[in-house]
Amino acid sequence: MAESEITAEGLLKSLQGKQTLPARSIEGSAAKGSNPAWSRRTSIDVFRGMVMFLMLAEVLPWSKLLSVKDTFSASGQRALEWIHFHTSHVAWVGCSLHDMIQPAFSFLVGTSLAFSISKRTRQGQSWEWMFMHAVLRSLVLIFLGIFLRSLGKPSTNFTFDDTLTQIGLGYGLLFLFADRKPIQVAFGAAGILVFYWLVFALYPLPKSGFDYPAVGVPESWEHHAKGFAAHWNKNSNAAWAFDRWWMNLFPRDKRFEFSSGGYCTLSFIPTLSTMLLGLLAGQWLRDIQTAGRRSLYFLVSAAVCFAIAWALDFYGLCPIVKRIWTPSWVLYSGAICLVWLLVLSWICDDAGFAGWSFWFRVIGANSIVAYVMSWTMEEWTKQAIERHFGFAIRNCVQPEYHAFVLGGLVLLVFWLILLWLYRRKIFVRI
Repeated sequence: MAESEITAEGLLKSLQGKQTLPARSIEGSAAKGSNPAWSRRTSIDVFRGMVMFLMLAEVLPWSKLLSVKDTFSASGQRALEWIHFHTSHVAWVGCSLHDMIQPAFSFLVGTSLAFSISKRTRQGQSWEWMFMHAVLRSLVLIFLGIFLRSLGKPSTNFTFDDTLTQIGLGYGLLFLFADRKPIQVAFGAAGILVFYWLVFALYPLPKSGFDYPAVGVPESWEHHAKGFAAHWNKNSNAAWAFDRWWMNLFPRDKRFEFSSGGYCTLSFIPTLSTMLLGLLAGQWLRDIQTAGRRSLYFLVSAAVCFAIAWALDFYGLCPIVKRIWTPSWVLYSGAICLVWLLVLSWICDDAGFAGWSFWFRVIGANSIVAYVMSWTMEEWTKQAIERHFGFAIRNCVQPEYHAFVLGGLVLLVFWLILLWLYRRKIFVRI
C-alpha cells in the first residue's frame, strides 16, 4: 500500500493550485545537491518516539504506587522514588527526565527541518513556497495548541504556553535560519539567549512587601531565589508582567493575574533557541559523513552548553528553570538533547542496530496523533476499559494496583492505534 501523508502542505497546495513560486536561491549545504545524506535518519524517529512515549506514559500513576511503597524491598522503594521523580515535573529549579519532554520535542523540530528543507529543495520547491508552508504550519500549531487547551472549558481558552503553540510561535522564524550556515545558526541561537537574559535581568526586582500569595506563590516558598537570581522568581518576573497585559487582550472568564505553574507566553523566544540547536544538530547529521568528526562537534557543543549553564546557575546569574525557559535551561537541556541524539545516531545509524527500537518508531512516526490522543482520548479510553474489563482487572490485581494497571492498558491501546496507522503507512504531518 502506498504511503499516505495527511499534511498542512496538502491544504496549501489545494488553495494555491500549484506547487512552486518564482524561485529564490537556497544557500548552504541544503542546495548543493552533492550529498545524498538528506534522507531520513532512524535515530531521529527513535528519539521522537522516546519523547512521545514519555509523554504518553503520564497515564501511569506512579504516585499511587508510592502510597504502598512499604510493600516493596528497600531497593524497590528507592527505584520507585527515582521513577516517580523522573515522571514528574520539578517545582522550579532543576530537571527531571519528565522535564525533558518539551525541550526534546522542540529540539527535534529543528533537527527534522534540516532534512526537510534539503528534500524539498531537491524536489524543486522554491524558498517562497516553503516559507508559505512554514507560516501555515505555524498557524496550525498555534491554533491546535489553543484548541486542545480549551477542551472542557466553557469558552476558548486563549493560552500560549502549550508545547504546540510555543513551537508554532517560533517556527516561522526558525525557517528563516533553515538555509543558513551552521555558524550563523549558532550565533542566532546565542543572540536570542543573550537578548532574553537581558529582558529578565533589566526588569526590576519585586519591591519589599510584594504580595506573593496574590500571584499564587507562598510567601516563604523554598524555591525563591535571593540576590540577582531573584529576577527569575516565579510570577514576579518580566515574562509574568508581559502576560498580565498580553493575556487580558483576549476574551476571558476572569482577568488573568498569573499562571499557577509559572508558565509564560514569552518562553517561545528561548524555545526558538532550542529549535535552532536542533537545526544545528540536524545540519551536522545531514552534512558530516565522518562519524568521528560528527561526534566531536556534538560532544564539544554539549560540553560547552553544559558548562555555561552550570556556571550561570552556580553563580546566581541565571537559574536553570524549565517553566520559564531560562537561557541556562536552554543550554542545559540542549546539551542533554545533543548527547541523546548522538548516542542514538551511533546505535541506529552508524551501527545499524535499530530492531530494538520498533516500539518507539511506531510512536514517533505519528507524533502529532500521539499528542492529540493524550489530550482527547485518555479519559474516554479509561472509561471504556473499566466498563468492559474492569471486573477482570479487579479480580486479577490488588486494589492499590488497579489504577496503575488501568493506565498501562490505556498506554497499550494508544500504541496499538499507532501501530495500525504505521502498518498502513498513514502518517499525519503538520
